[in-house]
Formats: sequence, structure tokens, C-alpha cells
Amino acid sequence: MWRRSISVVYLPCFAAFLLTALSSAYGYGSSEATCSGIVPLRYRNDKISITDFGGVGDGRTVNTKAFRAAIYRIQHLRRRGGTVLYIPPGVFLTESFSLTSHMTLFLARGAVIKAVQDTWNWPLVGPLPSYGRGRELPGPRYMSFIHGDGLRDVVITGQNGTIDGQGEVWWNMWRSRTLKFTRPNLIELKNSKEIIISNVIFQNSPFWNIHPVYCSDVVIHHVTILAPQDSPNTDGIDPDSSNNVCIEDSYISTGDDLVAIKSGWDEYGIAFGRPSSNITIRRITGSSPYAGIAIGSETSGGIKNIVAEHISLSNMGIGVNIKTNIGRGGYIKNIKISNVYVENAKYGIKIAGDTGDHPDAYYNPNALPVVKGIHINNVWGVNVQNAGSIQGLKGSPFTGICLSEINLHGSLNSYRTWKCSDVIGTSLKVSPWPCSELRTTGGLYSCSSTF
Repeated sequence: MWRRSISVVYLPCFAAFLLTALSSAYGYGSSEATCSGIVPLRYRNDKISITDFGGVGDGRTVNTKAFRAAIYRIQHLRRRGGTVLYIPPGVFLTESFSLTSHMTLFLARGAVIKAVQDTWNWPLVGPLPSYGRGRELPGPRYMSFIHGDGLRDVVITGQNGTIDGQGEVWWNMWRSRTLKFTRPNLIELKNSKEIIISNVIFQNSPFWNIHPVYCSDVVIHHVTILAPQDSPNTDGIDPDSSNNVCIEDSYISTGDDLVAIKSGWDEYGIAFGRPSSNITIRRITGSSPYAGIAIGSETSGGIKNIVAEHISLSNMGIGVNIKTNIGRGGYIKNIKISNVYVENAKYGIKIAGDTGDHPDAYYNPNALPVVKGIHINNVWGVNVQNAGSIQGLKGSPFTGICLSEINLHGSLNSYRTWKCSDVIGTSLKVSPWPCSELRTTGGLYSCSSTF
């Protein structure tokens, strides 16, 4: 076995690499503010390699049996403190597979876990109860490439190895409207807690990249997420009906929102009733034809207590986008976004109550979302075509909107004014001059003092 055969010469070297990677994964050695400590550090003495189970990294051999056998061993032997599954340099082609609790998936520098492109035999899983159906099509969903349900203490890390979803075949099926079910996410962890994802490159996801849903205590940082700008729905990180989530120090360039917080879809999300809460997003850099920091549009379980800060965006559709719709119900409240730089964008800030589709005809059009307590501070924009748009709902106006220290500079052909309706709020030091609904003076102190 690999664990034994390298114990004399190579294991100390690997252990040093592992300790360095894990120290970075947990945010040690940094003086910057971090939330990564919400998940405790656990060192694993037991280490195995995918090659011990017949894995071959030649880019041609399908290694599904090797991955499943290795993870079965971890699950059933239950070594004290858990086990590291080491992926050495090479390209390891595989079908989708499921993780287990108390394991670390460690990708060495030069290691690639690559998805097969056989869509015909891709396994199906049931729809999420908070969505009621697949997000794209009715019925079940294709299982995520790397999957986990009901797990605890899982780490995906390494030396910036790569997880490649080879999503183009799925994107083309979407474009040609030949999909039978909703495309697979690259990684989906469901009903899980104490999760760390760090120091890995994720690329070419068929659909959303990293999707923690019904999870708690999740840390995602020092990751790189890549997909072509025209790849459909390749969101970067989508915390969904999850709480205590930390997203930091990452670069994301995809075809959809870089980070999008969600909590269920219309009547199904209302019935499931699990919010997303206590989420911190910090030091994210990236580009996308859609939004940098997004909330929604699936917000039916409620979204609250969100902090996003030190965000650097370029070549964007929208810098900050908070979006919901009639039929969603739920709420979006206590949102604090600060220190955002946006360069080359169609919109600097957009808050909208008319965004997103519905799962079916049975949604309740009278289920109106409540949007209140949105605080956006210290935003600087260069070459921003439209400064901002805040469009609430007539039956449920957006309240407590607070904008301060915002400068959105446009190009010669830009339309720099604000558009607002059904909104109540305050503003301080906003340029261009905000809409009249945000020019009241009574709440200026509370607006600026929020930060």
C-alpha cells in the first residue's frame, strides 16, 4: 500500500507539504481579518493514495472504481482522526463519485481530477426539496461530479491541483435544448457541516461550481474558479439555505454570478423554510458578464446577516446585484457590503424585485418578499455605464436602503443617473446624485454609522 511504501523516504516530504497546505487552508500565518477559523484544524495521520486502488493518471483510464474503492475504505475502516486521500500528479479521469465523512481529498501540484463526458450514463438524484424540481427542467437532476450528503469534517485541498468538469458537452446540450434533466454541479455538498475547500482550481463546471446546500460551518478560500465567459449558468460559489459560511481570498472568472447566495425557490422554498444566514464574503477578485456579489434570485427561505467586503471586480455585468421576485416570499435583510472596486461594468449596483423565473404555475403571486436593511458603503467604479437601479415592489417596497461613500464614474457614452421606484432609504456622499427616494436626511447618521 502507498501509505506503507513511502513511509521511509517520501512521507515526511508529503507531510510537510500537507501541513503547509492545511495551514493555508485554515488561514494560519495571515494578519488579515479572516473567518476561516469557524472550522477547527484536524491533522490526519492516516494517508492513502488513489494509486493504491488501481488509479492511473494517464488521462485515458477511467478511475471510477479506484475512487469509489478508496472512499469505501475510508468510510468503513474509520481511522482515528480520518484519512487523507492523496491524488498525485497526473490526469485522473473518472465518473461522478461521493465523498464520505472525516476525509481530506488532497490534490498534489499537477494533479487533475477530470470528469468523463459520457452524459448517457450520468447518475440522477432527486430534486432539492426547497426547489421542488430540477432548477432547469422538471424532475430529477444529474448528480454533481463530486457529491456528498449528510457528511461531517470534509476537506478538499492541496497544492492547487485541478478539478475539471469538462462542461462543454453539457453547455452545448443546453444551447441546443437537448438536455433531459438539470445539468450537474461540479461540487455539491448537502446536509453537511465542518467543510473546508481550499487551494484547488475548479474549472469548466457543467452548471454551478461549488454548491453547499443545507450546510453549516463551511469555509471556502484560496480557490480559483474558471469557466469561459459564455458558459451558461457557471456560478462560482452558491451557498444555499446554509449558515455560518466563510468565503475568502479567491479568484473567480465564470459565465455567471461569482458568488450568489440562495435559499429556495417560490412555494417550495417557503414550505422548506431554511434561510441562508451568517455568511461572510471577503477579498474576492474576478470578472463575469453577470454579477460579482449576488443575492438571489432564489430567496424564498430568507437571507440575512450577510457581510461582503474588499471585493475587486473587472469586466462585469453588475457589481452588486440583489434580486428577487413576486412569488418568492421570504426576506432579504441585514446585508452589509463595503469596499468594492468595479471597473468596466454595465451596472454598479442593482437591486430588483422582478428577477428570475418560477418553478411552475402554482407559485403564489401574493407571496411578496421583504427587503430591508441593505447597507452598501465605499464603492468605487470606473467606466460604469449605469450607476444604479433600485426597483422595489408596489405591495412590498424595499426599505432601509442605505448608500454611503459611493462614486461610480462613467464613460462618455454612459447613463450615469440612478433609477428608483418603491424604495425608502438614505444616502450620504453618493455620486452621481442618487434618486429622490434616497435623498432624505433623517437617517444620514445611521446610514454612515452602520460601518
